[in-house]
Amino acid sequence: MLKEIRKNPMYAYLLLLTIAMTAGFQAWRTLFNNYGVDEIGINGFQVGVIQSVREIPGFLALLVVYLLLIVKEHRLGAISILVMGMGVVATGLVPSFWGLVFSTLLMSLGFHYFETVNQSLTLQHFNRKQAPVVIGSIKSYGALTNICVGAIIWAVSKYFELSHLFVVFGILVMVAGTIALTRNPIKKEVAAQHKKMVLKRKYWLFYTLNFLGGARRQIFVVFAVFMLVEKYQFKVEGVAMLFIANNIITYFVAPLIAKAINKYGERKMLSVEYIFLIVIFLSYAFIENKIVVAVLYVADHIFFSAAMAINTYFQKTGDSKDIAPSMAVGFTINHISAVVIPVIGGLLWMLDWRIPFVAGAGIAVLSLFFAQLIRIPKEEGIKVIK
Repeated sequence: MLKEIRKNPMYAYLLLLTIAMTAGFQAWRTLFNNYGVDEIGINGFQVGVIQSVREIPGFLALLVVYLLLIVKEHRLGAISILVMGMGVVATGLVPSFWGLVFSTLLMSLGFHYFETVNQSLTLQHFNRKQAPVVIGSIKSYGALTNICVGAIIWAVSKYFELSHLFVVFGILVMVAGTIALTRNPIKKEVAAQHKKMVLKRKYWLFYTLNFLGGARRQIFVVFAVFMLVEKYQFKVEGVAMLFIANNIITYFVAPLIAKAINKYGERKMLSVEYIFLIVIFLSYAFIENKIVVAVLYVADHIFFSAAMAINTYFQKTGDSKDIAPSMAVGFTINHISAVVIPVIGGLLWMLDWRIPFVAGAGIAVLSLFFAQLIRIPKEEGIKVIK
């Protein structure tokens, strides 16, 4: 199937932009803390402000629908990467707190808008059997990119100013976006997308799974890493090694998860993910062993790839004209918890560090319940396992 997929120009187009996006974001997040604290001198509160600003474009993903009135969707993807590259460059050129606020907003705007368009184009230009394979394959290349960028930064950071590295990586991202602007990957007719906001009652399960998925992501991103550092005294090198392990495993596992979705269906794969998450979150809370927690952290990350099943579920059940606006709505809903969870979870952490992880297990239980409501209609020529 992958040979057939690679004949579609949209695959190479999305792969180019995804590699550029992944490289830019990996470079930005790897360098940001050392650059902000050591070279600019921002404090903890200012770091929190910048990270909150970084999530704002996630809410603004809804505006993608209206941008499609004036620009084609594939071109918006290329422009988004171009904007992201500008943000990474600006990070190195404006070394101040307010400079970081501005550059982070610019970088994040490009990042989130591309992610929205990326999901939409994938579901529009690849059929329901191909889409999971495409997502898994591109995730695999994204993981490989993360590893390469991390290795490059580790090798050259001793010899170059961090500000210069931001500029170099940002320019490379901009070059990729510019190249993409000269390409036209549209080689097949797809349903014309609605250029308006789409909120339909029949998509309530898609919205619910996205919201719960966003809450789970925040517990992992915010509290799992914080636990490793605060409770188990992981150093920078230790966390970096876990990141590398995560990406190496994702490189091999993401395509396998995609194949499993095609073989067993979205309901079964999401159910497996949520059952494991219940075990992982409860283990975080009650198994106080540094090595076990490190293994759980890697296992936790593996299941991020299974989240692709939420979007392929929509592809198989939603109206083809609703894909673009619904991906924007789903992306926004997924980010609602980015503001709520860290604040509430932080307060609960002060009472007892276990509470956020027990709550995460509760979220996984809810997700497991709602996943049982997934029903996929059969398509002629394709056997869908229920």
